[in-house]
Amino acid sequence: MGSFLGLAVGDALGAPLEGLAAPSERICSMIGGGVHNLKKGECTDDTLQAVALARSLILCRSLDPDDLIPRLLEGYRERPYCYGPTSSAAFQEILAGTVPQGQGPGQRKETETGRTNGSIMRGLPLGIFFPPGEVREPSLACSRITHPHAVAGECSAFVNTMISFLCRGARKEEAYRNALTRCESAELRPILEQYEHYPLTPSMDAVWTTHCAVRILLESADFTDALITAVNLGGDADTIGSVSGALAGAAWGVDAIPSDWLVCLQDHCDLRSLARDLVKVAYD
Repeated sequence: MGSFLGLAVGDALGAPLEGLAAPSERICSMIGGGVHNLKKGECTDDTLQAVALARSLILCRSLDPDDLIPRLLEGYRERPYCYGPTSSAAFQEILAGTVPQGQGPGQRKETETGRTNGSIMRGLPLGIFFPPGEVREPSLACSRITHPHAVAGECSAFVNTMISFLCRGARKEEAYRNALTRCESAELRPILEQYEHYPLTPSMDAVWTTHCAVRILLESADFTDALITAVNLGGDADTIGSVSGALAGAAWGVDAIPSDWLVCLQDHCDLRSLARDLVKVAYD
């Protein structure tokens, strides 16, 4: 529950800072505004897509692209302005019926495009749902729905593997080491092996989003410390916040999330109920 709610809290905290430079004074509470003029506590597509995936997992008891994709499209139709470029382009192709031959929904071939971070934040509930030995392949498959670049899938699998271990009792350093041993990306693995040698870069690139979230988790004292660090980087602050929040929530649990952040979170009661249902199905 801490991982799922941490995702949404990180999204809502970071959303007003999305696309902006790091603030001169650190933001430590929910605010409104930003490029999308959001209300205080309002979430973006990071949470919308994760909610769609969680609902699909609860119903299907597995990753089912045929069930998931219509749910993702429903959220896109509702608020297309807050979706990133890669996801938007993929959803537009699906809606227009112009997805290239052999790259239908849920079956896109790996290409050199689509290495942004949208599939990482969407796929976070997979780490809650699947045990460590089973989470990699669903993570790659879920990523390919919109992000066909291999490194985007590897980043999603790395984060979800950490979440899976954390949700099942591992300490954060143990979860990190176990994820490293399972990482098959020649680009991602060396960066995460020496994460302290690289600066926190809050870009939309999947590798640097993953690096930010992993380094912040490993160097933070608690959930609050992690989230304040993440969102105050600016840049793609909502997604850095979402991924950091999911990891930190998995590490420290739901009780570590400040109550004033949860109360301010839009639809927090519904999100808590959905988190509870996801946990029940995953651990039943």
